[in-house]
Amino acid sequence: MIHFQHIEYLLALAALPFIIWSFIHVIKWKKKTAKKIGDPALVKLLISEFSFRKFRIKFYLMAAAFVLCAFAVAGLAEPDQTHKVSRTGTDIVIALDVSRSMLATDIKPSRLERAKQLISMIIDQSPEDKIGLVIFAGRAYLQMPLTIDHEAAKMYVNTSHPNDVPTQGTVISDALRMSEASFNPNDKSYKSILLISDGEDHDDEAITVAKELGKNGMMINTLGIGSPSGSPITDPSTGEYITDEKGQTVISKLNEDELQKIANSAHGIYQLYTDPEVIAQNIKNQLANIEKETVLSDSSYTSFKQYYYYFLIVAFILLIIESVMGEKRKSIPKMASLPIIFLFLISSLPAHSQNRIIYKGNKAFDEKKYDEAEKEYRSVPENSDKNPTAMFNLGNTLYRKEKNDEAVKAFDEVIRNTNDNTLKQKAFYNKGVAYQKADKLPECITAYKNALLLDPHDEDARQNLQRALKKQQEQQKQHQKDQDKKQDKKDQKKNQSSKNDQQQQQNNQPQPQPSKLSKKDAEEKLKSLEQNEKELHNRQKSPGRSNDQPIKDW
Repeated sequence: MIHFQHIEYLLALAALPFIIWSFIHVIKWKKKTAKKIGDPALVKLLISEFSFRKFRIKFYLMAAAFVLCAFAVAGLAEPDQTHKVSRTGTDIVIALDVSRSMLATDIKPSRLERAKQLISMIIDQSPEDKIGLVIFAGRAYLQMPLTIDHEAAKMYVNTSHPNDVPTQGTVISDALRMSEASFNPNDKSYKSILLISDGEDHDDEAITVAKELGKNGMMINTLGIGSPSGSPITDPSTGEYITDEKGQTVISKLNEDELQKIANSAHGIYQLYTDPEVIAQNIKNQLANIEKETVLSDSSYTSFKQYYYYFLIVAFILLIIESVMGEKRKSIPKMASLPIIFLFLISSLPAHSQNRIIYKGNKAFDEKKYDEAEKEYRSVPENSDKNPTAMFNLGNTLYRKEKNDEAVKAFDEVIRNTNDNTLKQKAFYNKGVAYQKADKLPECITAYKNALLLDPHDEDARQNLQRALKKQQEQQKQHQKDQDKKQDKKDQKKNQSSKNDQQQQQNNQPQPQPSKLSKKDAEEKLKSLEQNEKELHNRQKSPGRSNDQPIKDW
């Protein structure tokens, strides 16, 4: 998009009305002066060689040259397409079956785990491709939109589980429709779906949907994972085999026939899971046979094509004409305006010098000489007022050098010093990327939101924002779990402390003291008690006394 890099210099045009007013004032002054001289015939004779027409033309030429020089200094430019980093690749949506049948262990440790390992290998072999992930069982869900962030893609793949889909079963047609909806219709890249399943489909529309997608030019490659003989399925919640309505153990078998028909209907190939390296290479070769277009421009740095010299050339020609044109009807050409020409040419040199430095920095960046690129970009602000383009490129260089904090500062300088909303939007976006890499999610989310405010159609910013929000939610849940665990530990310590206090109190209570009597003394005491008991018994049986009468102790 063509724009002025230094739009503030256009304020010089505000002087144009004053120049026009001055010219009109000079004309009036000349007329008044001529009247004051006296005799009109004498005045006409004195100014007979003067040409009012040439005087006006000279003014028009000077005014036009002034306007053109103002445009030149403002720096009309557009992004130079020859210096953009471009990516060629294919958009691949991986449709992963996460139904319970994928927990079968006929392929150790399970079908699902082997599928995850294969997907990670395919992602590693597709550095130029956008990857998306759809998981499905009884329903299909977009787990991750198309992205070039392959590390995030592998993270989503590794965390996929049957519990992520509340409705169990296997409906491949829904997975294919969801995969189709995941592609950006505005992209002209070749679109491909990789369906990974055991083929146990509970719906008969999958082949029909595959044919429709094939007619629209979409490729569907299928991968069958499992064995034709099948395997029982273990319910993870109970640890027992899943049974049907009749109480019979369910045996999950690989349905190769349907997966082959789906692939044949949409220009793809079917493969049985055997050697993951061979499978990944076959898929890569299959995708390599299709014609690819340059579909994604990575504006990690931008060089600009300048148009200021066109204005200067025209201004130079006008000033030359003005200089050689005299005010007399017949006059010798003059070159009085040439100093003004050189003045404007000299004023344009700093901008041209800055662009040369930025170009050298871009070249070093392209060659991955980040130290050299940083040096070049940093030399530009020393000679100018915080050149936004140089600062933007510097921020990207610092990001490549994993200096995220310094990169953020550079992008902030761009945001503060540029009036170009396109460049400002890119600065907000890259600022969000730097924050996301540093795992500063709140700042990252704010940056992506600001980028979307400037360009609501930036799908990369929208997708990155969604991932950041999801990760923040996961961190908040984990933080809450950690807090709950800490609280549980505190409660346990408190209960244990209470038990210890109770035990201590019990230990502090007086305990019965052991008897200090010897064995001999104890025997004598016992004999004495027995003797007293006998005497009491004899008194109770003496004559003249009734056994029912109470014994008085007085």
